[in-house]
Amino acid sequence: MIVGVPKEIKNHEYRVGLVPRSVSEFVRAGHSVKVETQAGAGIGASDDDYRAAGAEIVDTAEEIFATAEMVVKVKEPQLHECAQLREGQILYTYLHLAPDWAQTDALIKSGATCIAYETVTDANGRLPLLAPMSRVAGRMSIQAAASGLEKKNGGRGLLFGGVPGVEPAKVLVLGGGVVGRNAAEMAVGLRADVTVLDRSDAVLNDIDQCFDGRVKTIFSTQSAIDELITQADVVIGAVLIPGASAPKLVRKSHLATMKQGAVMVDVAVDQGGCFETTHATTHADPIYSVDGIVHYCVANMPGAVPLTSSTALNNATLGHGLSIANKGWEAALAADAGLMNGLNVHAGMVTNAQVAEAHGLALREVRVA
Repeated sequence: MIVGVPKEIKNHEYRVGLVPRSVSEFVRAGHSVKVETQAGAGIGASDDDYRAAGAEIVDTAEEIFATAEMVVKVKEPQLHECAQLREGQILYTYLHLAPDWAQTDALIKSGATCIAYETVTDANGRLPLLAPMSRVAGRMSIQAAASGLEKKNGGRGLLFGGVPGVEPAKVLVLGGGVVGRNAAEMAVGLRADVTVLDRSDAVLNDIDQCFDGRVKTIFSTQSAIDELITQADVVIGAVLIPGASAPKLVRKSHLATMKQGAVMVDVAVDQGGCFETTHATTHADPIYSVDGIVHYCVANMPGAVPLTSSTALNNATLGHGLSIANKGWEAALAADAGLMNGLNVHAGMVTNAQVAEAHGLALREVRVA
């Protein structure tokens, strides 16, 4: 199979779909890999590094899209990239289609077979290709919150961990999954006062045991959010419904009840955000204020640490990518029900139930053998 890796073009996105070591694995398996020139510059990987791994370096993304049988990316294709996809071509990347009609429509029109990292599952129903970036984003959310609390950024002027005699920041984490757990770990490490809300008793029990009681755990209800948000200096939005738009847990009316200069970090922004006042921002202009509350809503947070992120992502995505290349997408999906869950769009139809429901579209069930 011809595998193509275009350079990522989203604002301040420095990750790359395949790192050189992953290219070597595809080449060893008998596939050819084309990489757009400078695609790995953000992680310090030169064109020569990719050539040494066995890749062919090409000058333009257009050549990648025109010749590759499978395109491997990190972030969702931008609309002019979608227009270059074709029927029978495989796209393997993050998509986050539920809150994004424009991209969904463009992928439908392309006729391509689109496999989304974020809906691939493992035998236990977990999201193994989303987890690495969730870990990174969860940890980064605390860095962003600490910076947002600084006065120059519109925050309360509060030191995250406090000092002897001065209370630390009160951090409210909405969701105890991979993002929330990693956010809590970093916040506890900085000596913040941390509370995690979740609707799963098992999750709350696990967090309590993991942190030996250093993190408060509360069953998530609207009443609990209403009360705790008034006390929070930092709110981390870490809610995920696989494949679907995030629920709006923090409404605009909540902002009037919060401390002026409090910080909200919406890690769920890729799925539409779990704050009513969320709109996607970029690393170039990451924060904005609404009613005196600082918002950080960067839609590709892990792109700021591309060396860590690209390596962690490839560790998770390589096996499935090789399976698709070795067997063809139909046989690969037939052999792995979890990978089958990653199929979001195929031959002009939506094949993921959450995406179809979000956009009011018919769901197509694809049978593979």
